[in-house]
Formats: sequence, structure tokens, C-alpha cells
Amino acid sequence: MLTDTASEMLYPVMPIYLKTIGFSILFIGILEGFAEASAGLSKAYFGKWSDVSQRRVPFVQMGYALSSISKPMMAIFVFPLWIFFARCIDRLGKGIRTGARDAMLSDEATIETKGKVFGFHRSMDTFGAVLGPVLALIYLSYYPDNYKTLFFIAFVPGIFAVLASFFLKDKEHEKSEQKVAFSFFSFLQYWKESPIAYKRLVMGLLIFTLFNSSDVFLLLKLKDAGFGDSLVIGIYIFYNLVYALFSFPMGILGDKFGLKSIFIFGLTLFAIVYFGMTQSADLVYFCILFLMYGIYASSTEGISKAWISNITNKKDTATAIGTFSGLQSLCTMLASSIAGIIWYNWGPSAAFFTTGSVTLGVILYFIWIPKPISISEDMDIK
Repeated sequence: MLTDTASEMLYPVMPIYLKTIGFSILFIGILEGFAEASAGLSKAYFGKWSDVSQRRVPFVQMGYALSSISKPMMAIFVFPLWIFFARCIDRLGKGIRTGARDAMLSDEATIETKGKVFGFHRSMDTFGAVLGPVLALIYLSYYPDNYKTLFFIAFVPGIFAVLASFFLKDKEHEKSEQKVAFSFFSFLQYWKESPIAYKRLVMGLLIFTLFNSSDVFLLLKLKDAGFGDSLVIGIYIFYNLVYALFSFPMGILGDKFGLKSIFIFGLTLFAIVYFGMTQSADLVYFCILFLMYGIYASSTEGISKAWISNITNKKDTATAIGTFSGLQSLCTMLASSIAGIIWYNWGPSAAFFTTGSVTLGVILYFIWIPKPISISEDMDIK
């Protein structure tokens, strides 16, 4: 929650700030894509490392620390190459901690409560995404266009997040002195060894990700529709509030009615939102779209990780999530770059329509694949 408070203070103003220092829409798309790719590849590698070492906490602590120090760097360095470096440092921190953190969450849950546990995590994470923009909105109401100072302010909750991570402790049975050598890309071996249900799920998720660009483009659509900075941030806060409020209930519904069903429901809302973004309308119209977008996020983000953790062996949880995240971020890099190119050449409507159309195909794919069976359930049957 604290880390997301720091990050989300900056996220809604990031594209605006980058444009003020000379970044084009195309370059913003490329920047976001490469930043997410650096996070994804590191998620895979450090997730594998966490499983091999059977340790979680050091990865979590280092990840939060790197994300924290990247905040003031964005204000200090304004040259494109340094901005690129600082943004990648932030995403690298996320990559280092994600696999280990999700494995810790999975270890504290049962098959019947995975949706609830991951949903609660998404809820707390996203409450930070509500608090952060609120603080940014208050600050900018007094100091409009003074973006640089905001980056230094965001450093404060980031430091508290690092301090909070020192209350975490690895379980005794997770500690190991075993040393196993593996390369940066050795996690790809897991793809060959993973269960068929994992491959089917990840393939569908990657196709969707390939056309699901950064949320930055949704915020830029609001700017193009004529809304001011404060209103853009306000709508973004509204989206995150919906996301936070619905994540825990959607996780509970996922445990009760099936993770697959809730995930498909979320994708359906996503397609509606992106088709809706092809039109320009009034504030109420966009608020309805962002309401649905928040419910979509709460129905897919935590649900997908719970789904993955249920169909993989416990000893490979961080590797499985990290491998997916690594491949996902490569697709995200391409998605943001593709969206930037389509937007630049044919306008925003073409970019949103393309994503909505592909999502319809992905929905049909997930309807087609069999209902997932957990590893533990499969072992019991045998």
C-alpha cells in the first residue's frame, strides 16, 4: 500500500510531466514498454532465484528499496537517457520483489482461499493507488504545474514501505544454503516442464497482453477529450477506488464460482471499455467507462495470479509467476509501442478499437479451454 501510494502519486502526472520536458507520445509509449519489459524479465529471473534459494524476504526488501530511490531520480535527471534509466530502476525493483512476494501470499493461502488472499493483496495495493493520486491532486491544487517537487514528496511513503518490509521474516523451513547455478534466461526451461494447464492459461494471457497497452493511453484520451489535469487525476482516483473496493469481493466470488468465470467477466468489461473509448463524450460517460474498468481490473489481476498458483507446484510458485510475468512484460513492451504507433499514425480511436477487437477473440479462447484443476486436486484424484 505504501509503495503504491508513492508510485501512484506520480503515475497520473507522468505522461503530462514527460510531455512538458519534450517527450512525444511515441517516445512515451516506447519508454513505458521498455520499463515494463525490464520489470518482467527481472521478475522471471529473481522469481527463479527465490525458489532456488528458498528465500523470499531479501528480494522483497531490495525490490521496495530500488523503487523508492527511483522517485527523486526522475526529478533530478531530465535528459531522456537518464529518465529512461530512472524509470527502469523503478520497474526493476518491482521485478525483484514480485515473484517472492506472491509466493509468500500463496504460502499463506489454501486452494479454497487463493482468490480471497490475492484479492485482498490487490485491494490494499490499490488503496495506495487511491491515496497517492489524492495527495498529488491536493498538492497540484496549490502548486499547479510544479511536478518536480512531487517526485521528492513521493520518496517519503516509499521509505516507509522499505521500513515496513523489515517486519517480514522467512519461514525456517524456507531457508537453504544450497547453491544452484542458473542463467538469466534459465527460467524459460520451466515453460517446457510446466503443466499443460499452465501453458494454456499463459498463452491466453499473453495474447491479451500483447494488445493491452499502458493505462497512460487512457489518461491521454481524457486529455484529448478536453479535461484538465485535476479532472484527469480525479477520474484516475475514482478508477483505483473502484478497483480497490471490488478486488477482495471479486476474489471471494472467484473462490466460490470459479476463477475462470470471474476472469472472463472481467475481460468482457475490458472490451466494452475500449470500444467505448473510441468515442468522445461528457464526464458522466467517461466515469461509467472507468467504473467498468476498475471492476475489470479487480476481476483479473489478482484472479490470474491465484489461478496460476493453483495449477503449479508449490515449490515453483515464484518461478511460475515470474516466468509468466517475464513473457507478459515483453508483450507489454510491444503493446505500448504498437499502441503508440497506431495512435501516432491513425489516432486514438484506431488504437482502442484494435485492442477491443482482439479482446473478444481472447474471451472466446478462455471459454474454450477446460476448467482449471489444481495440482493438489489432481494428485488427490490420482
